[in-house]
Amino acid sequence: MRQFFRPFALLLTLGVMATPALADDDIIPLNRIVAVVNGQVVTQNELKNELLAVRQQLRQQGITAPSEAVLNKQVLDRLITTQVQLQHAEQMGIVVDDETLNSTISNIAAQNKLSLAEFREVLQRDGFKFTVFREDIRKEITNRRLRQRQVESRITVTTQEVDDFIATQKAQGNINSDYHLGHILISLPEGATPEQIKAARGKASGILDELKNGADFRQTAIAVSDGRQALQGGDLGWRKTGELPTLFADVVVLMKVDGVSEPIRSASGFHIISLFDYRDSERHIIEQVQARHILIKPKSESDVDVEGASDPVTQLNELRARIAAGEDFAQLAKRFSDDTGSAQNGGDLGWVGPGVMVKPFEETIFRLKDGEVSAPFESQFGWHIAQVLARREFDDTEAHNNAKVRDLIYQRKSEEEYLSWLRKLRDEAYVEYRLDQ
Repeated sequence: MRQFFRPFALLLTLGVMATPALADDDIIPLNRIVAVVNGQVVTQNELKNELLAVRQQLRQQGITAPSEAVLNKQVLDRLITTQVQLQHAEQMGIVVDDETLNSTISNIAAQNKLSLAEFREVLQRDGFKFTVFREDIRKEITNRRLRQRQVESRITVTTQEVDDFIATQKAQGNINSDYHLGHILISLPEGATPEQIKAARGKASGILDELKNGADFRQTAIAVSDGRQALQGGDLGWRKTGELPTLFADVVVLMKVDGVSEPIRSASGFHIISLFDYRDSERHIIEQVQARHILIKPKSESDVDVEGASDPVTQLNELRARIAAGEDFAQLAKRFSDDTGSAQNGGDLGWVGPGVMVKPFEETIFRLKDGEVSAPFESQFGWHIAQVLARREFDDTEAHNNAKVRDLIYQRKSEEEYLSWLRKLRDEAYVEYRLDQ
């Protein structure tokens, strides 16, 4: 097992006093160490800050927190896992600069409809230090980049996998089904012994008995689960079948709402699944427009257009005037458009839906009335005028489902690979607990 060490400083709260000694009631506690991870420390203050955030989150979700000892252990384990990842990211040279960090925090504030100053006030009012929050976000970005580099960049999804998944779902009749799931994991180390497997199976069976006798699933998950969502009550959120690990899929589709599965064995341990809720997805209807355009790319002053103008806006305004005077748009597109792909078809782009064209083009054509020719506008390809010939409501469900399935398979593969990689990284780390010292 590889270990590495680096110097660290214990953070002490010191007071400058006028008297030579402190009374017993005035003793300021040290920020003691609660765990050592590959030679680096996790401190009591870090644990307290994380506990504050977790307790607030549980209150917002209406979930009763477990005992202090259980919650401390769960939160500390999450801090240790985060520390292991950050150390690995440092070894790989992954650094999040202040510009990226500032931009991310500004975006978070904007998503909450707050200015940055207002966002800081809200954090402070809720008991969070902005400097601590800032560094937590830096850690999240760092670990996201680590995951992308170590896991997600290696994941591929083939067309055959998409086709096979859709065929299976159609056969089962649940291609558009969504499942809201809860998850409890009793983990096993890599290369677990028969004794460890037996103990984990027994623990999972005991938990299942408690759940069948009325124990709250979310509270139980917080108290005993080794899963990544333990502190969220084991809540996996709404997922398509394809987002689930393969070993869950066949079980979940047969479950009833509020049902609980038997322990499911995998390499990572024993899983217990609860179906919180179920729904059928609606069909995906989009608006499409039939559009055509003329593109003029910028030219140098020496490269004068046949019409006598080198400025794209001037050329397009002249073409727009000619169209308004009765000339045929398609013939002008064939003659003058720099988009060779569409020019031969009179500038026709066919039926266009949201998300197909670059943003400036899409925003322009969806604002136009039928038959209207736009003013010149710029995109990354050059300058355009565009015309909408017709519009329609289009059932995009099949294409939408294909895209969703590809994404779901990718997410499932990514999650399975990430959990395997993270478990191995965690098992290889040297961890010393000092929580009870």
